[in-house]
Amino acid sequence: MYTGMLHTHKLVVSLFLLLYLIKTAMLVLNKHDALDTFTKKTQIAEMIISTLFLLTGIYLAVNSANTGAWLWMKIFVVACSIPLAVIGFKKKNQGLALISLMFLIYAYGISETKSPFMSNEKEKVNTSNIAAADIGKSVYEEKCMLCHGNDGKLGLSGAKDLTLSTLTHAQKVELVLNGKNAMMSFKDQLTAEQVEAVVQYVEAMPK
Repeated sequence: MYTGMLHTHKLVVSLFLLLYLIKTAMLVLNKHDALDTFTKKTQIAEMIISTLFLLTGIYLAVNSANTGAWLWMKIFVVACSIPLAVIGFKKKNQGLALISLMFLIYAYGISETKSPFMSNEKEKVNTSNIAAADIGKSVYEEKCMLCHGNDGKLGLSGAKDLTLSTLTHAQKVELVLNGKNAMMSFKDQLTAEQVEAVVQYVEAMPK
């Protein structure tokens, strides 16, 4: 359910941005008649897209374990962009329309990187003083437990039950490195040793 909502949200956000990009381009190029015609023809589609944007966004926010300052910043920016867009297009104000579009693009960037600064660099796990046998447990508790739970079965943010996984060892390593759906990539946060250790830790979980 969560994964489906995530894909739907990304799709409607992309369509929403495309609509506003086209409308803003028309406004900036002073194609006011074309803008009015386009707005009338896409009014229903825009209402549907906007509604889906809002509903899927609320669902993801409520059911996600991966929250923080980035989420509140995203909500704030989107909330600011809406009145700016309404006023900008109503009054044919190019400046306000451009600012609104920039806000929406920024919000999209925040959502993709999970960072107000749109940076993919996350805090790395320090396991330099931890015994090799405990590295997997330490990494799991810091990076995985929030969504997967202590026993691998929590299932927040669309996380799979790790104890039921049919992936091979190599596929699990690949998944940790590159991420999938709501799961972020950890290739910039974990060393090869840490990735191997956390995969082994997961594979040793009681079924």
